Amino acid sequence: MKFFMVVNGKKVKQYMVVVFAAFFAASLAFMGQEQLSVFSSKDGPRAIYKGEEKGNKVALTFDISWGDKRAIPILNVLKKQGIKNCTFFVSAAWAERHPEIIERIVKDGHEIASLGYQYKNYTDWEVPQIRRDILIAQEKIKKVSGKTTSLLRPPNGNFDKRVLEVSEGTHHSVVHWSIDTKDWKNPGVEKIVQNATGHVKPGDILLLHASDSVKQTHKALPEIISKLKSEGYSFVSVGEMIANTQAQSQEVH
Repeated sequence: MKFFMVVNGKKVKQYMVVVFAAFFAASLAFMGQEQLSVFSSKDGPRAIYKGEEKGNKVALTFDISWGDKRAIPILNVLKKQGIKNCTFFVSAAWAERHPEIIERIVKDGHEIASLGYQYKNYTDWEVPQIRRDILIAQEKIKKVSGKTTSLLRPPNGNFDKRVLEVSEGTHHSVVHWSIDTKDWKNPGVEKIVQNATGHVKPGDILLLHASDSVKQTHKALPEIISKLKSEGYSFVSVGEMIANTQAQSQEVH
């Protein structure tokens, strides 16, 4: 029998990372204040997908794995809106090809995190391959950004217990998301805004993209930001969101 745990809390250590598949995120609800929500096996590592509810804070995260046409317009919108602390999960192979965009992300005050190097599903790999990809990605991203990554979003959001254990061993916290905007489907600006804001709660981590596949995200962002601000939300990076939390565990069958 498999177990998952809700972690309520006030202090998450840097190495927090978690277990079993991302698709459970939508099915688990977490309530109460000062709560950090994670996936976890009974005694295993954890992956964060929601921050504490105290403080009306949310995190905007962007995945980038290819292309150079969408990232700059998105960064321009964020700058114009005064948002300086998003978290960009980047493929290291992409970062090597586009150091100028990485430089812009850092210059604008955003957080750099890892999508691995090759952007291949880790669940299809053996443990040595996973470890090597994470460490190569960390090295390459540091080379172009000057930043040492400690947050990891496995490619395509796919992970299992092995991935979580390896991530923990390489000093990375696995970060999933609690709100999927589905912007990569290009469903229309109005739909992206609705997906992003329709059910948002304090502590949510929003998934957006900045690869060339997204054609409407930069158009939806101003309305997303405006709506969230009007509802009293402020924006923090994932690192800020999880920096001062302490975990207590409760099993969910």
